[in-house]
Amino acid sequence: MVQVLLLDSNARSSQACSSLLDWSQYGLELKALLLPTVEAMMDAVEPLSCSLILIGMGNPDFGMELCERIRRISRVPIILLGGRGDFPLMRRALALQVSDCILHPVQARDLHDSLKALTKRLGITAGPAAADGASGEHGVSAAEPIIETVKQYVEQELHHNITLKKISALLHFNCAYLGQKFKCHVHMSFNEYLLQQRMEKAKALLEKTDMRIYEIAKRVGYTEIDWFYKKFKAYTGASANEYRKQLIDSA
Repeated sequence: MVQVLLLDSNARSSQACSSLLDWSQYGLELKALLLPTVEAMMDAVEPLSCSLILIGMGNPDFGMELCERIRRISRVPIILLGGRGDFPLMRRALALQVSDCILHPVQARDLHDSLKALTKRLGITAGPAAADGASGEHGVSAAEPIIETVKQYVEQELHHNITLKKISALLHFNCAYLGQKFKCHVHMSFNEYLLQQRMEKAKALLEKTDMRIYEIAKRVGYTEIDWFYKKFKAYTGASANEYRKQLIDSA
């Protein structure tokens, strides 16, 4: 059995993650450490030998400081559990080369997919239950942290000029590589995804607010109203004014 450390400062989340899977089916032996401070955790971790570390992210500051401290002494694979997808936090996680970041709430399927990929890379033999899936169902693998980070950035910066080149520079990724990776996971190009997010946000604002069209255009990242009109009609089949009128008439 290969030893895995689960490090958390919260007893409830530690117990929840520990009980999600039958760890032995992955060829892993889980040891959970529950300590209140990073210093105490590092004192406990340093003498131990392990092939994988899981860090609970219920307290993001605690989790990231612990991750940074571990990276100073080891390149052991790290999986962050229960993160909220905050862009600055995810960017720090990528810089520390974490193997995966499973967002809150942590599901058995997501953890299974992450462990399956990692144990294969580490050459660890998993049992038949692990190979078949955590719940016997076949779902989509959890997206890699970088993809969730890009999505989070788009959501937070939708009102600004967004380009994949700019995001790539922020995350220190090759633009072409990130574009290919994004399309592989999301099944559409970055520009298609960005347009979708802008148009869906515009539709929601037309439905739920009395904002003027030019205000909505700015809110979703368009400085030229004519360009917004063109994109919106191509996306919905109706102009923004017609779309709002249809909503009012059908109410």
